[in-house]
Amino acid sequence: MSHVENELTSQPECWTRGADLAARHEAALPAAGERVAIVGCGTSWFMAQAAAALREQAGQGETDAFAASEFPAGRRYDRVVALTRSGTTTEVLDLLAALKGTTPTTAVTGDPDTPIRTAADDLVVLDFADEKSVVQTRFATTALTLLRAHLGLHTEQAVADARTALAEPLPEGLVDCDQFTFLGRGWTVGLANEAALKMREASLSWTEAYPAMEYRHGPISVTTSGTATWMLGEAPEGLAEEVAGTGALWIEGGLDPLAELVRAQRLAVAVAARRGLDPDQPRHLTRSVILTDN
Repeated sequence: MSHVENELTSQPECWTRGADLAARHEAALPAAGERVAIVGCGTSWFMAQAAAALREQAGQGETDAFAASEFPAGRRYDRVVALTRSGTTTEVLDLLAALKGTTPTTAVTGDPDTPIRTAADDLVVLDFADEKSVVQTRFATTALTLLRAHLGLHTEQAVADARTALAEPLPEGLVDCDQFTFLGRGWTVGLANEAALKMREASLSWTEAYPAMEYRHGPISVTTSGTATWMLGEAPEGLAEEVAGTGALWIEGGLDPLAELVRAQRLAVAVAARRGLDPDQPRHLTRSVILTDN
């Protein structure tokens, strides 16, 4: 069994531990009413998108999400939260250095024994969710669970649904598709983006992600037999019927959306196996992007 398979199957336990840490780290996490930016790179950026949307929907305050390299210089925030599994990503460390002494920062990391220890003002360590794999699974979802719990939005049903996502077989015919589209609404747009990234990283699949209401505005034109269209969260009225009319396989996300992401992670591994690929050796990728000056 690959590292990524071992790690993705441990997510229910990691989520429980991550949720339990929320109260302990309350002072380091955004307070209600603060203007907040959540940043990351790759998978962590997509988790930032989901967390930012959840915080605004919960009425906790204006919240933006940025790729760390695209943080708008000069924009003022009460706190910046950085999601970084490795604690070594260049863009994140550069941003935290630029904010030092002007904006309070918190890093959520899997490895505190890295430059992140001194780069951020506050640290939340999820070392039990750290990973050997290049392809992120449990760290990302545990970090989001921590933030959901901080907002009072985590439930035991999410953990139960994650167990279901791991136990039940994938929908028939899904691994045989050659194009995958993931859709979301609100906070699940970030999850859709992440599901698509997992498919690209692990299985080299042709994969896209969109806000569900935007799917009709062009992307549905390439949907056909051999396409799987997967909705994370509640679908817009009539969309399932429209997709079925294209000949595509429609996947209705009936579990907690974060648990649906676990199912998508399983799909990425299954498609990689079908294609003879090693999901622990994704093409052109490393566990952390560390840039050096030329």
